[in-house]
Amino acid sequence: MPAHEDHRIGPRDLTRWGTPLGRWLVRSVRPLAAWIGPHWVLLLIIAIGGGLAAALTAASAEVYEAVAEANGVAALDQPALNLALTLREPWLNSLVTAYTNVGGPVGMPILAVSVMVLLAVRRRSWTPVILLPAAAFGSLLMTVAGKEAIGRLRPALEFAVPPYESSPSFPSGHALNALVIAGIVAYLLVLRQHRKRSRALTVGLAVAFAATMGLSRVYLGHHWLTDVLVAWTLGIAWLSLVVTAHRLLLTLRRPAAGRVS
Repeated sequence: MPAHEDHRIGPRDLTRWGTPLGRWLVRSVRPLAAWIGPHWVLLLIIAIGGGLAAALTAASAEVYEAVAEANGVAALDQPALNLALTLREPWLNSLVTAYTNVGGPVGMPILAVSVMVLLAVRRRSWTPVILLPAAAFGSLLMTVAGKEAIGRLRPALEFAVPPYESSPSFPSGHALNALVIAGIVAYLLVLRQHRKRSRALTVGLAVAFAATMGLSRVYLGHHWLTDVLVAWTLGIAWLSLVVTAHRLLLTLRRPAAGRVS
């Protein structure tokens, strides 16, 4: 299938913007695209968005800390950890540890690069080569910014399953990265899937992977539940920005699109 047909997810044309804000966004970036090219506009938006996301993550971390102290949001954490302790079994600990390593600093890059190369070669398209690294880089920036801003301690080692981790707890990098990578891979896949059932299965598997990866961190006692919940929120926001940037690229490559609702 030609790359230009990536503008649809089922019957929905991604280059048609149904809201005034969307149409305003297209009109705003079109002159810039005519000057530097649509692909450079995509990279510029993602670069600016990544910087803003990192700054907003640091700022939101401060707000989160204040809110958690004020109204007891963090009261979710201890009950969740207590529940995890009641569920642990030696065989399950080993299984969950092996699974969570897939979303770690070694497993996740290998998985992401493998999928990126596979999709790029099979489709003869640069889109996976642009979107996957961009999504992963922004996710990493948010993880680092959040950890530096808060420096929150992880659950005590006596409640954790080894191997232990020492970096700050907030937000969960495993949960954030798993959601972003699984989300962008699902997005790339559904662009070429014509059957509604196939798209639903793809999205369902991505959601399941992100959810179980995040919950595995709580089960192992490596993160508090709120570390995971906030990571999911940040991941959804960043994923939405990357997908929007790609929609803009598709729209700018089809000049007649993006003008009607």
